[in-house]
Amino acid sequence: MKHELTRFLLVALFILTTGILGERSQADTPEKKSASQGVYELRIYTTHPGRLNALHARFRDHTIKLFEKHGIKNIIYGTPVGQENTLTYVIQHSSRKGADGAWKSFVADPQWQKVFKESRKDGPIVSKVESHYLNLTDFSPSKSKSHKGDTRLFELRTYTTAKGRLENLHQRFRDGELKLFEEHGITNIFYSNPLEQENVMVYLVAHKDQKGAEKSWSSFGGDPKWKTLLADSLKTGTIVTKVENEFLVPTDYSPLR
Repeated sequence: MKHELTRFLLVALFILTTGILGERSQADTPEKKSASQGVYELRIYTTHPGRLNALHARFRDHTIKLFEKHGIKNIIYGTPVGQENTLTYVIQHSSRKGADGAWKSFVADPQWQKVFKESRKDGPIVSKVESHYLNLTDFSPSKSKSHKGDTRLFELRTYTTAKGRLENLHQRFRDGELKLFEEHGITNIFYSNPLEQENVMVYLVAHKDQKGAEKSWSSFGGDPKWKTLLADSLKTGTIVTKVENEFLVPTDYSPLR
């Protein structure tokens, strides 16, 4: 009887322990983390010549408030350095399906329809719209660090990898690249993969200013720890085949500045 009771207690303890560990394992998976952070949407608007200020006014006075009303979270709004008539911004949705619902309700909102009509009295504003949905990576910072002081300069970077090598790029960032960025004065904001593109990573970082960016990238590139990390990651072949970047000056109405 004593042996049967002991066996019962051991089995019960095993089931309880594995159940708890199973729940922890599921809660800590990258998929769970990404889902909890929702889906980001990168949008790029090109305006008709001379109409960028009208677009800014519409966002500043109306659009960003209406976005929040319909469950769309404003993250950052910026004008690309060296590009006229362009607004690049990032917003957040609860999910990809939630994004469809939010946009549908936003467009149908009578208040938005009135604002849209009135803003076009002097002619159309936007000539082209690009939209890219982004899933955050498991190593993307959970929250942006609070910032006080002067407005920063942001950098949006897009890496295209060789076929099947995206995870190798992810691993390099996990293994130390993010940490090295911070050591050289580069602030990590978010890291993501476009839903509709394979072998692509899009990420956003912040610098003090243009000179600060140049200084940070120069010191980062010369860091022996980076050179070792890079060399180790390339032992199995080329990873990144294309790098694109643009600097963004945050607008006066951008939450992230």
